[in-house]
Amino acid sequence: MSTSNEARASANDGGPLSSLRYEVTDRIGLVTFATPAALNSITEARLADLEAVLTAAEADGNLGALIITGEGRAFCVGLDLNLLDRAFEDVGYFEQVVRRINAITTRLEALPIPTIAAINGFTRAGGFEMSLGCDFIIISDRAKYGDVHTDAGVLPACASLRLARRVGEQKAKELLWSARWLEGQEAVDFGIALKAVPADELLNESIAFARTLTDKPRACLASIKSVFQRASAEDTARGAELEIDSFLRYMREQPYGREGYRAFREGRPPAWKTQ
Repeated sequence: MSTSNEARASANDGGPLSSLRYEVTDRIGLVTFATPAALNSITEARLADLEAVLTAAEADGNLGALIITGEGRAFCVGLDLNLLDRAFEDVGYFEQVVRRINAITTRLEALPIPTIAAINGFTRAGGFEMSLGCDFIIISDRAKYGDVHTDAGVLPACASLRLARRVGEQKAKELLWSARWLEGQEAVDFGIALKAVPADELLNESIAFARTLTDKPRACLASIKSVFQRASAEDTARGAELEIDSFLRYMREQPYGREGYRAFREGRPPAWKTQ
């Protein structure tokens, strides 16, 4: 996929993109998380880059679809460990971060074009949450995909309502509460992903699918998408605020999240699993 200089320049108005690549070809934008050594974890730079790309996409009236994928063996494993170290020490900072993730996810939902998460590999926590902002999820048959917050005694801040809207409340509770992983075709069978494809065909399949949408009038698809968006936007906004408030209250009042994170960092089971 060749790079559009115009698209790259518009995304770079606020400075160079340091954690991802953004390319546009034939009206299809491709966002590639490009920190594979860190499993494409979410840093402040990643958040700023995503905000810049979404601003460029919102301003590009010629853009017909947006694909988000990752380089290497992960799509995105959630928050970077250095960021998490700070967040678990300062819930106010944690709030800033989860509100930015929610805002990015909301902007993805509101884009007047089809959006596709091409899940190439390991995906959890914040990566899982942001993928739910996309209209479609196409997943590699080798990918491992799940929220898994509760296994560390933490709760999601941006996933509960969005997941329930995709798969129903009972399935959403089962996946979030059990912290289990879905692999490839399992994610399709569960109702989250549209289809599973061989890993080496993921990007080509995602682009081919996007092309079945970009040959339609943009205004036509935007109008249809706006019906879905308007019908759910108010409840989604209220639900997202409720979820963030619950997350913050839990982090301030309960010890389990900090203990779960300390246990993870120290390579041991959390205390509640050994009692």
